[in-house]
Amino acid sequence: MTTVIPMAGRRAAAFPLPSTPELIGLHVQAENALSTALHELRRLDATPATLRLATARATRAATLLKRASECVNGVGVQP
Repeated sequence: MTTVIPMAGRRAAAFPLPSTPELIGLHVQAENALSTALHELRRLDATPATLRLATARATRAATLLKRASECVNGVGVQP
């Protein structure tokens, strides 16, 4: 039998993110781009074209995440 050692509870302070319509839209678009990239990568009949599409969608998702980060940090977001 193992001995369980209780540890002091440490939780990160709750950091409420602003939920503006712009931020929500960027989040949705980033999720969709990542989903499309994964869908293309998981195809059994992958071709160079599907790999290019997956790369383009992953790059798009990274760009959207950067814009969402700028939105949260209060930096000017470029449309």
